[in-house]
Amino acid sequence: MLHWELPGARTCDGVSRRGFLQVGSLALGGLSMASWAQQQALGADGQRPKKSVIQVWLAGGPSHIDMYDLKPGAPLEYRGEFRPIPTNVPGIDIGEHLPRQAQMMDKMSIVRSAFHTNAGHGMGSQWMLTGWQPTIEVNNNIYPACGSVVSQLKGANSDGLPSYVNLPRNLGLGKAAYLGASHNPFAPEDDPNNAGFKVRNLKLNSRMDLSRLENRRSLLSQVDTIRRDIDAAGDLAQLDKFYQDGLEMVVSEKALRAFDISQEEATLRDQYGRNDLGQSCLLARRLVEAGVSYVTIQAGGGWDTHGDNFNQLKTNLLPKYDTAVAALVGDLAARGLANDVLVMAFGEFGRTPRINGGAGRDHWPGAMSVLFAGGGLKMGQVIGATDSKAEYPISKPYSPGCVLSTMYHTLGVDYQHVFYDQARRPLPVLPEGRPIAELI
Repeated sequence: MLHWELPGARTCDGVSRRGFLQVGSLALGGLSMASWAQQQALGADGQRPKKSVIQVWLAGGPSHIDMYDLKPGAPLEYRGEFRPIPTNVPGIDIGEHLPRQAQMMDKMSIVRSAFHTNAGHGMGSQWMLTGWQPTIEVNNNIYPACGSVVSQLKGANSDGLPSYVNLPRNLGLGKAAYLGASHNPFAPEDDPNNAGFKVRNLKLNSRMDLSRLENRRSLLSQVDTIRRDIDAAGDLAQLDKFYQDGLEMVVSEKALRAFDISQEEATLRDQYGRNDLGQSCLLARRLVEAGVSYVTIQAGGGWDTHGDNFNQLKTNLLPKYDTAVAALVGDLAARGLANDVLVMAFGEFGRTPRINGGAGRDHWPGAMSVLFAGGGLKMGQVIGATDSKAEYPISKPYSPGCVLSTMYHTLGVDYQHVFYDQARRPLPVLPEGRPIAELI
């Protein structure tokens, strides 16, 4: 049986929260910027390149001051126990527990001056995953996740594959909202590190052959014709496309091959790390190589380090993350895909520079670091800076809209395109932000 599951603070640059929102509205800019970005993203033949994104989502909020923005001169209660190490780019240091990434900093860039103003997990996540600041705490999408926007405006790079995938399972705030069910992510709902890894809903039941499937497909289309006639809102049409895409994937060998991580050499799987994060990164590489446009990975977990921050980071979180991301960036480069695939890594916010009484760090949206790699962007640099305690940016403050418009620019997606929600309100892809000039 085929089954588809539809799934008054001050900001970092010293202005008020209200001031930030005013700046954000100005950052939307005119159409000239969007037109320029679109033209820059087109290929020589005027066609959009088949670029893709792998987003490593560090849910919980990674500690920027312990990873990419260490402050060895700060008081002990801020700097903590970790020390910076040099990278292969002179003048750039990162945390000592990211040694593999340090050796390939020439293939990466770090934005140290990203920020926003909401310290709640749900609201901060929705802001960073959609570009829109929610006004209420919810467990579902008010605005569409970036992958859903890409699915709507760009689609997959190859037929027979989903345009948007979540690994290893569906992301809580990774859905399509008012864009409709057909732009929700596909997810295997299983850990690719498992010996018996299987992609749910990507195989026919043993009692179902292709001829029976075609008969059911024909019957479904006839029923759907009747349903569409009585559907004024167009919701059923979205579901029709969702089911149709699902049927195409089930009968497509391309999708089965793309998700078959067992085809990778054992030595390469070891390089990524034999854990859910490492194997999800490897599977993501397989998927974008096959033609998926946008993959969001939420694996590893545990970044909400309110207590025992340093032990959790050095013994578990950072070794897995360092290994997986370094392997992914190196693998993409070795396969000649560095310019075609953009890797991004960030969470919903940073963590408090001042260490709390439980040897942990709490939620801190005032400053955060964002890692970019590939995508044809300019690598081997650090962009922006925070103050002496890593609390707020002191140069080049960049909002969520700036981070995400950089990604959309890379894909050739118009980040000022206007959608309409269920109430027919016009809503642009992003309400504010321009691509980060230093990366373009």
